Amino acid sequence: MKHIVILTGAGISAESGLKTFRDSDGLWEGYNIEDVATPQAWQRNPQLVQNFYNERRKAVLEASPNTAHYALARLEEKYKVTIITQNIDDLHERAGSTNVVHLHGIITRSQSSLNPKLTYPINGWYLGMDEVCELGSPLRTHVVWFGEDVPMIEPAAQICHDADIFILSGTSLAVYPAAGLINYVPRKVPKYIVDPKIPIAYMTNTTMIEAKATVGIPQLVDELLSTN
Repeated sequence: MKHIVILTGAGISAESGLKTFRDSDGLWEGYNIEDVATPQAWQRNPQLVQNFYNERRKAVLEASPNTAHYALARLEEKYKVTIITQNIDDLHERAGSTNVVHLHGIITRSQSSLNPKLTYPINGWYLGMDEVCELGSPLRTHVVWFGEDVPMIEPAAQICHDADIFILSGTSLAVYPAAGLINYVPRKVPKYIVDPKIPIAYMTNTTMIEAKATVGIPQLVDELLSTN
C-alpha cells in the first residue's frame, strides 16, 4: 500500500473559521505573539497566557472540519496516510484521519510546566491556573511556543523521507523548522501543492493546484482514489 504524506498549515483551518497564527500585522487575535506564545510570556503573566489559549480552545471546539479535512480522511480507504500538521487544532482527527502528527502540539491537551512530556486531556475548553500536573506545577496548553524545541520534527522528517506521494496544503513554508520538511521528500516522489497562493517550493516532480483547500483537496483526492 502506497504511503501518502500530507503537510498542512493554517490555511486549511482558516476555511473552518479559525484565524491564522500570525496575521500580516504580526498579531494573533489582536495580541502580540511575544506576549502569549513564548516561555517568557508565561513567566511574566501566566494568567494572560492561560486566558488566551482558553479562548483559542473554545474557538477550536466550536469550529467544524471542512471538506478538505474530510477529503484527506477518505484517502485512508486506499492508502497508508500520515498527516503532518503545523496546526494546533484537532480538526483532522474529528474529520476521521487516524494518523496525525502535530508538530506544534495540540490545544485540546495540557502539559506540565516543568516536564513537557507529561500531557493530559482537557475536558471542555477551560484550563484553570489551579490545575496542576503530578509534579505539582501548573498545567499549560500543550503547544510549542517560540523559543522551544519542536520534538516531533525529527520523526516528521523521517516520515517525509518514506513518502510515496507528498501533498502540501495551507502553508506558506515561512515557519521553520517545519518548512524544511520538504527537503526530506525524495526527488522522485510525486508531489502536489494545493494553495490559492502557491508558495515558492524548490521541489522537483511537482503538480501545482492553485485553489483553496476546500476546492483543490477534494479534487485531488478523487483523482488519487480513482487511479489506485
